[in-house]
Order: sequence, then structure tokens, then C-alpha cells
Amino acid sequence: MRRSEINAAQRAALALLREHRFQLPPWVTWTPADWAAAPEVSAYCRARQMGWDVTDFGSGDFARRGLLLICTRNGLLHTPGEVTYAEKLLVIGEGQVTPLHTHRHKTEDIINRGGGLLTVELATLDPATGTAGTAHVTVLTDGRARTVPAGEAVHLHPGESITLHPGTLHRFYAQPGHGPVLAGEVSAVNDDLTDNLFLDPVGRFPQIEEDEPALHPLWSDLPAPA
Repeated sequence: MRRSEINAAQRAALALLREHRFQLPPWVTWTPADWAAAPEVSAYCRARQMGWDVTDFGSGDFARRGLLLICTRNGLLHTPGEVTYAEKLLVIGEGQVTPLHTHRHKTEDIINRGGGLLTVELATLDPATGTAGTAHVTVLTDGRARTVPAGEAVHLHPGESITLHPGTLHRFYAQPGHGPVLAGEVSAVNDDLTDNLFLDPVGRFPQIEEDEPALHPLWSDLPAPA
């Protein structure tokens, strides 16, 4: 991805957050110089993958296959004394797809915080073959059990949520014609380096072409702790 493309996605995300009056930690709008002036905060966030995260999943087409995330709190997986939860915001464009995947450890709630209609397609992972199974899928949506055929979707209006356990494959996007979605994720500790299991290989972290200065650094741009 080009840095200019990431900067544009960040500007659009901040505009959507202002529209829905969703407040975030002050470091969300920090510049590279601000981060450099706060090395303790930088080290804490970098170690816990907290901050901006923009990906096109290796597609080269962020508008159609991509996702912008902001992780606002998180711990370290399998580390005593760490917090055991995480929270993210997800900005999802109309028709912008996050590919089919599940997680090895993480249980999560995906919440439509505002905007359009969030569509979540579901399947179960067949551990013997590593492919999507054909069995029906049962999930909780705000405490109500719902069973859908494999490959079919649950639609979430603003305020609605879905609970996803490890082994439940999910693919989601903002339904075309309804506008972008500001989504939330509340989960167990998140580790995007080891815990994601995509059905098809993807490039989770893009190679960035630095065609202009960074507006707001990604968490992966921050210096790694010594």
C-alpha cells in the first residue's frame, strides 16, 4: 500500500468518528514527532499492537478488500499480570471485504456502532481439512441464539452485535447501498501476529510505499521495544 492511501483512509476514519461523536485516546491523532516525544507510551502501545492498523490483505485494492482498525486497549497473550481483554474500532467501507477467517484463541463480539448495515457471512472450520465445513452455524446475537446455513449471512443494524468463538469462520463487509460502518470489537487479548487463521493466504501487514510523510503512524511503524 502507498502511505498516501493509508493517510487518506485515516482522514476518512476520523471524519466518520467525528460524525458519530466517538472519542478515542489522544494518541490516535499523534504525529510521528508526538510519538517520538513519548517513548514510554510508544513502547507500551507497540508491544501490545495498540493504535492504527490499515491493511489491504495483500490485494492491492484496499477499497474492495481491506480494513482499517484502531486498537484502543490490549494485553499480551499468555502473559501473567496482563489485561485479558482487547477493544478495537473497525472502519468498514461499503462492499469492503475482510476475508474469511477465524482465530486460534480469541473470542470476540463484533458490534455495529453506527452507520450502515454490517453483513457477516459465517461457516465452521473443518479442522481435519482446514476448509470451511458444510454444517449449520449457531451464533449469539445480543444473547439470542441464531442458526444459519454455512455460507449465509447475519445482518447487524447499528447497536446490534454478534459473538464469534474460535473455529467460527467469518467474512464481513458494509452492505452496499447503506453507507460505511463504524464497528467495534470487544474480545479476549488480540494478537494479529499469531492468532489469525485465514482460509486463504493473505498479506495481513502491507509493505508500505513511502510516497508521502505519515499522517498518524501505524502501531507497526512504532519502534519495537528493546
